[in-house]
Amino acid sequence: MARTTIPGAAVERLAHHLFDGTAREPMADELAVWLTRSPRFRAFVEAHRDKIRKKLRGATDAEARRDVRAELGAAHLLLADRRIDLAFEAYGSGKVGPDFTVSFRGERSFNLEVTRSRRAPEALADGGPLLPKLRQLPPSVPNALLVAIEAGGAEEFDVAALTRALRARADARDEEFLASRGFDGTRGFYQRYLRLGAVLVWCESATGGERASLWTNASARTPVPERAARACLLRLRDG
Repeated sequence: MARTTIPGAAVERLAHHLFDGTAREPMADELAVWLTRSPRFRAFVEAHRDKIRKKLRGATDAEARRDVRAELGAAHLLLADRRIDLAFEAYGSGKVGPDFTVSFRGERSFNLEVTRSRRAPEALADGGPLLPKLRQLPPSVPNALLVAIEAGGAEEFDVAALTRALRARADARDEEFLASRGFDGTRGFYQRYLRLGAVLVWCESATGGERASLWTNASARTPVPERAARACLLRLRDG
């Protein structure tokens, strides 16, 4: 029977490196469990250990640590599907670009940017995490965004309603609103918005609602492959 775990000492050494030898904390213990249970996730972390360590060192408060945890938690779930492979910060560490490049067997690869919403869904009339992340999406390739939320269910983060509201503001030429968020008017907004192929919403601790949902942008210039997006949805939903 094949072994599904790895020696505890190896996990300890890797966790010690990632957390810079500091005292144990809940996130380090949780990461050790993920590393032990998933050889594919451990291989991913080993391959990108220095980038992950740098990211953890840069997360200097609890909220920032939870942001990094969302990225690693998503990677842990996605890699449970053997058809999925992940590259981490393929555009370069510290550069503006998506967190992951997702390869799915038989499909074109796509970028996946992970973000965590720090506000309740009803407080996101200004675009929430979507607008700033649009500026990180490169052109001419499929791009998706994964939004991690922490309460209720994935259906509470209504991406369709949110994007309709944003498009309405852009179509109404609300230049002040767009400029305050880094866009050069309506044209600048749409140049970025049309790069977004899909949004996955993931609520790890869903209570009575959906754990994950998928919204696709029918207007995207380069759509995210449907089979690949669905596979990611299932892993987030069932993980």
